[in-house]
Amino acid sequence: MGRTLESKQQIVEELKGLLGEAEMALVLDFQGLSIKEMSDLRTRLQASNGVCKVTKNTLMRRAIDGNSAWSELESLLTGTNAFILVKGDVGGAVKAVQSFQKDSKKSETKGGLFEGQLLSAADIKAIGELPSKEVLMAQIAGAINGVATKLAVGINEVPSGLARALKQHAESGEG
Repeated sequence: MGRTLESKQQIVEELKGLLGEAEMALVLDFQGLSIKEMSDLRTRLQASNGVCKVTKNTLMRRAIDGNSAWSELESLLTGTNAFILVKGDVGGAVKAVQSFQKDSKKSETKGGLFEGQLLSAADIKAIGELPSKEVLMAQIAGAINGVATKLAVGINEVPSGLARALKQHAESGEG
């Protein structure tokens, strides 16, 4: 038995809501994945605020219809698709998908959309290779700490350097 018009409208509204909050959308070919494998993917995505939705392309077309931010997604809506919608940790979600694909060896990323830009599989792979937000923050904090340390040492050297110069001048004046 097919879905009723009312249930289809509810799905479209839910998709619109998720797209409204999402920063990135990935489109995966999920053909051949079991329910257990899809559950595994969904679990992996939870840590990075990613949601995996499997829906008909026609319902996704209705959800993105009139929304210029997501209109480029149209070109990816062919075949059997799972949609990964991410808000927050984009890199973490991409890493979770890549890890899942490596483990399952079944799913393939068709492409994605980030800030209105269509992403190829190579673009998505590059995003997955970026360090996490936490790692970047630690690197920046380390760099700032290094500058502060050098500055403190430099400032500390001024009085002692002046004292040495005065002492040397005094000693040379006595002779």
